[in-house]
Amino acid sequence: MTALILWCILLFLCWPLALLAVVLYPLVWLVLLQFRLLGIAVDGVLELIRSLITLPARVLRGGH
Repeated sequence: MTALILWCILLFLCWPLALLAVVLYPLVWLVLLQFRLLGIAVDGVLELIRSLITLPARVLRGGH
């Protein structure tokens, strides 16, 4: 009997949290998407700078 009461309390407390998570997850994903895109852009710029700095060494080596 105690287990049933605990399950009912858990159901009563957790369904709003589950519903909130289902609604908020796409919104949070959309908000964080801009930071992912910014990270990709910064990574591209840093990779470009690194390849420009190492270009003379790669040209003198004659390899990749």
